[in-house]
Amino acid sequence: MTRRLLPAAALVAAASLTLAGCAGTAAPGASGSSEGGDTLSIVASTNVYGSLAAEVGGDAVEVTSIITSLAQDPHSYEASARDQLTVSEADLIIENGGGYDAFIDGLIDASGTKAPVLTAVEYAHDYPGADGHGHDDHAGGEHADETPAAADATPADDHAGEEHADEHAEEDGHDHAGHDHIEGFNEHVWYDPHTIAHLVEDIAHELGELDAERAETFETNAAALIERIEGLETSLEAISAEHAGQKIFVTEPVPVYLAAAAGLEDATPAAFSEAVEEGQDVPPATLLEAQQTLRSGDVRLVIVNAQTGGAETTEMTRLADELGIPVLEFSELMPDDVDYVAWMQQNIDEMSGALAG
Repeated sequence: MTRRLLPAAALVAAASLTLAGCAGTAAPGASGSSEGGDTLSIVASTNVYGSLAAEVGGDAVEVTSIITSLAQDPHSYEASARDQLTVSEADLIIENGGGYDAFIDGLIDASGTKAPVLTAVEYAHDYPGADGHGHDDHAGGEHADETPAAADATPADDHAGEEHADEHAEEDGHDHAGHDHIEGFNEHVWYDPHTIAHLVEDIAHELGELDAERAETFETNAAALIERIEGLETSLEAISAEHAGQKIFVTEPVPVYLAAAAGLEDATPAAFSEAVEEGQDVPPATLLEAQQTLRSGDVRLVIVNAQTGGAETTEMTRLADELGIPVLEFSELMPDDVDYVAWMQQNIDEMSGALAG
């Protein structure tokens, strides 16, 4: 997947948030710690998942996030020998999946690691063939019927994370079937708080399997984090109560899950956002359709990817400004000095303010 990354200096000047790489890149800790007292090593593909792991693991873990810089594109990242060594020493690996960070799968295969792998996209309600991982709800069942996919999921053992990890363990190391890009599926699942809450549950479970003596601490940390994530869902419900059905335009599908959770409708021609995400030229007819969509008067908000750009993104931003439509910039990586919940709350607050304005 070829994408046009904005220069770091341009990002600082253009982004509405102050963006920088996550500082959570620690040296790998002791491997195979199951007796308690040793530090568990977690490797995450991006600082988004590294932040979640650090919050669940606390002082018991050292987290290495491979992608931390806005200048790095997970779609096309070229892993190094140091990355391979880091993965080989991991006790737990967390990836996005769905073709977003395929470099991790290559590192897993090359390193020969047997560490459990948690794949975030597989927790999304709309992931093809999703089985719910045994999570029809979280935190007491408040969200059991939130989506049709969740309601139809087959209940499984409470320790679905163990089964999930086993799915990755094959004779040759790990099986990565289904981790390639899936046509029509939005892999940017970290913008879906409900999906992330399920992932957090399994992070705690896997850490508890690795270190039984601290399992209760991991579960307690996860519960606290999930409670904060539910606060995000409450904020999104408040937007939905005021603005449900209103239309937005996105240059890439990065924020679509968050917008959908807020009850907003994506009016973007699919061919437009797909071409921009793939780094391809938008066909003239599609560009005209996109311009007409903005000129229709129905679009209340435009959201662009702060980390990538191109002529089409510039044109839609210019037109939105001309038409008086608010434009927000969301990034794929976390800004510096915030955690996942604080980052998402910032995005939600900006979205709410733009719609109210």
